[in-house]
Amino acid sequence: IYDIFQLLPSKIQVGVFSATMPPEALEITRKFMNKPVRILVKRDELTLEGIKQFYVNVEKEDWKLDTLCDLYETLAITQSVIFVNTRRKVDWLTDKMRSRDHTVSATHGDMDQNTRDIIMREFRSGSSRVLITTDLLARGIDVQQVSLVINYDLPTQPENYLHRIGRSGRFGRKGVAINFITRDDDRMLADIQRFYNVVIEELPANVADLI
Repeated sequence: IYDIFQLLPSKIQVGVFSATMPPEALEITRKFMNKPVRILVKRDELTLEGIKQFYVNVEKEDWKLDTLCDLYETLAITQSVIFVNTRRKVDWLTDKMRSRDHTVSATHGDMDQNTRDIIMREFRSGSSRVLITTDLLARGIDVQQVSLVINYDLPTQPENYLHRIGRSGRFGRKGVAINFITRDDDRMLADIQRFYNVVIEELPANVADLI
């Protein structure tokens, strides 16, 4: 972005658009814009309406995989998206799920665009029912059949929570978001609930009836 601005005339009109307003975006406005006008959506207008949200207390990181596989054995799911926080964990979890005979797709920022496009086409077609990915691609997933989002890892920023779980419940369909929580996640879970003014309840035994 900095290189592009070096080539532009000094008198131009600049608009910066972002689904969230991270520090990097604010830095751009400070550096390249003259008396910018900011139009921000209020947090209470960021809607999670229609998406049922739950948490599962797994206590330890090592227990997440078994919990995940137990869920998939219990639920009849059209399609789902699993979010983790690193590219390395995408590859690790994909290998673990496949070793347990789950058909999954995976995509992350280290893959070239053509490979990612092919994987997303396969997921949209329904040939794969589970997609494992990171925050980087959260906003690019727009699949009507997705009814479940699992945060295997909670996002590191509350703002990203909306972009993740908004992948479920689209086009008027029911959506469910399940968050795996260890002892280290209590503060982030509280931050998310406070940020969106929501209460995330523990996963009920009848979760299969909600999807």
